[in-house]
Amino acid sequence: MNSFTDIVEEIKSIVSSDFGSKKIFDKDVADLLHITQMNFATMKKRNKVPFNELLDFCATKSISINWILYGQSPESLVEATNKYYMVKYFNDINASAGGGSMTENEEIQDLQIPIEFVYMLGGEKELKNIEAINVSGDSMEPTFSYNDIVFINRAKTDLQRGGIFTIRTDAGLFIKRVQKRIDGKIDIISDNKVYSTQTLHPSEIEVIGRVVSRFGDVD
Repeated sequence: MNSFTDIVEEIKSIVSSDFGSKKIFDKDVADLLHITQMNFATMKKRNKVPFNELLDFCATKSISINWILYGQSPESLVEATNKYYMVKYFNDINASAGGGSMTENEEIQDLQIPIEFVYMLGGEKELKNIEAINVSGDSMEPTFSYNDIVFINRAKTDLQRGGIFTIRTDAGLFIKRVQKRIDGKIDIISDNKVYSTQTLHPSEIEVIGRVVSRFGDVD
């Protein structure tokens, strides 16, 4: 997948005709993606790809996100159309990686993913169980950051081996590292050590599914 810098240069190339002879700066790309210059600079430093904003940009320009992410030409995308798959993307649902409940609206879009990424999600047979949602908050940094898109396998709800799960509690929908204790209770752990671990009874948790990937592997 292209780096943040490569993606920025690709966007500059795409919009060059709109700017005429005027030089296109990073701040112009930030404006096109509706990202503040401060957040843009942070993403560039961390090589953090703004997937949600890219999806909106690509929709506006009527181009495939795979062109920008993987450097594929429009011609190759046409030829490879049958090699792409769709998963359900609940673009208005945010799972908090912070400390508060999020509003949920059941608006569903189809999110196109390349065949290479299907393997990261467990293969074609698992796609029927995969849903994508957004991350909000910073308690799971550096594993996840605000506005990441994460992929959940709703068939994987067993907490016995632990891992990162999307869970629902009375406080809302969360993405957290979950670990089952010997006494049967559940530790809800944030990767960002600024946040303390919570311990809940299994009856206080609804397990939505295991987080299997974002646009990359999850530990």
